[in-house]
Amino acid sequence: MKRSMLAALLPVAAMTLAPISGALAAQPVAVTKPLPVGTCINMGNTLEPETEGAWGGAAASKADFARIKAAGFNTVRIPVRWHNKSSDKAPYTVDPKWMDRVQQIVDWALAEDLNVILNSHHFDPIHDDPLGVAAWHGGVWKQIATRFAGYPEDTLWFELENEPHKNFNHTNLLETLAPSLKEVRALHPTRAVIVGGENWSGIKSLETLPLPEDPNIHPTFHYYDPFTYTHQGAEWTAPDMPPVGRAFPTTEDAAQLAKDVASILSYIARTGKTPFMGEVGAFDRHIPLADRVKYHRMITDAFAPTGIGVCTWAYANTFPFYDQKERRWLPGMLGALGLKEQD
Repeated sequence: MKRSMLAALLPVAAMTLAPISGALAAQPVAVTKPLPVGTCINMGNTLEPETEGAWGGAAASKADFARIKAAGFNTVRIPVRWHNKSSDKAPYTVDPKWMDRVQQIVDWALAEDLNVILNSHHFDPIHDDPLGVAAWHGGVWKQIATRFAGYPEDTLWFELENEPHKNFNHTNLLETLAPSLKEVRALHPTRAVIVGGENWSGIKSLETLPLPEDPNIHPTFHYYDPFTYTHQGAEWTAPDMPPVGRAFPTTEDAAQLAKDVASILSYIARTGKTPFMGEVGAFDRHIPLADRVKYHRMITDAFAPTGIGVCTWAYANTFPFYDQKERRWLPGMLGALGLKEQD
């Protein structure tokens, strides 16, 4: 084609392609239906310590889930430690008694018509050597997937690993989780799978969170902000333990909370995926109950317009909502979540 002819055709081509490119630019992102997490509570310090109920907790009972359902919760998140209950050599066999116990607890929750988030929690070696431990992690998830094959997809969801941190970050997240996702998808091709980001899955991790190309992958984040308030005096944060005495909210806290809510709305608009808050809470040792009630009410109210589900930490130990000794829900805590206070 002569240059003169090409030059003459370029304006026509531009006029023809302009509406097309404009339409393409205006195409909305693919929207993933959000998980119906609703109001959720973690079974904290139950199955994720070294042994069940350690760290001051208690063994789970069937009555716990009846109580949680009666209080108005929609979902329970069940954190589970697997690395010390499995072999680090192929085929990475999980202690059958442990698997039976996990299944029993999941069954109790499902029997109460609760949604269940079952995760891998404190798989400690994966944070030191993510790619080196990926096969072990995947081998464990193969056994979890096998045990729960045939369970209802609409109420049982898998969270591959809690709070990636240290050497486990966004540069290796997808590669590290690939063996686990492959094993899950072999038996559960469309079950909801949950993925959280680096730096303990803090809210900022959503800004760069990589996700597999899979319409049934759902993002999560954790919210313990401001950390200097929620973790004041928490000995496990040493040597950087926040000092006791921090008040909430300051003017800066309120401003940051508004920014965080806006960031969630921006994430939903940008990705078409709705994350949920997998953990939120404030340490009870140095924060009076009335202040914890205020904290949860403020977080609940602030994020309500986003429509995201919220899983509080935790049911009955460390940041508790239920008092095991007094056998009652702590006054004000359910109301802070928008649930009816129990007598």
